[in-house]
Amino acid sequence: MKRALVYLAGFSVLLLCGRARAQQVTVTARVTVTGGNFKVRRESKSGDVVLWLTPLEGSVQSLPASFTQQSPRLVQLNKSFQPHILVVPVGSVVEFPNHDPFFHNVFSLFEGKRFDLGLYEAGTTRDVRFDKVGISYIFCNIHPQMSAVILALGTPFYGISDRRGEVVIPNVPAGRYMLHIFYEAALPETLKTLSRDVVVSSNNSTLGVLHLTADNVPENHKNKYGRDYDAPTPAQNPAYDQP
Repeated sequence: MKRALVYLAGFSVLLLCGRARAQQVTVTARVTVTGGNFKVRRESKSGDVVLWLTPLEGSVQSLPASFTQQSPRLVQLNKSFQPHILVVPVGSVVEFPNHDPFFHNVFSLFEGKRFDLGLYEAGTTRDVRFDKVGISYIFCNIHPQMSAVILALGTPFYGISDRRGEVVIPNVPAGRYMLHIFYEAALPETLKTLSRDVVVSSNNSTLGVLHLTADNVPENHKNKYGRDYDAPTPAQNPAYDQP
């Protein structure tokens, strides 16, 4: 009798786990972008659009306790940040290794996490904890052409569009969510109008086609002192190796 009860209990657990897995959905979407000035590094203006789903309270079952990403890194290489868009769980420590043969000075002082890593040489690394949800714009105080964006999210349900504008968000439990969108070349006010409630289920797993309009975002930015970048002077400080 006891053995039968143990068997039934085990079977019930397996059945519940199977149902939980069955309720997870792969959500898809496609984004299109029109307008804008695309002299920036982006090869395709439909790429690097971030979509994420924030569960609405009490509407989603079987949420993961947390989500992790192994050693998120924003690498400095060839006078650029790689990748250009990085999504991390809030609370993550992001590494900033310098793989170039010269100095960099990574900073973010405008939105999101504010920090200044100071000068550090080739082959070294520094790190920053992104301890609150938000969007951080990352620059180098030496090389004005270097820029990146880090999004610290409180949800594991996100995807980044590829060059064709395709977005995939895997393992999303059925339920109601708030859809959020980030695109570097769009104004925050524009993106806010695209946020909406969505219902995810096995019969409703696509967000459809999302149409974005890019604004002419200025390419130039100030240095960490709020001033224009100095003209390149490699003769004065060759270790900086300015372009």
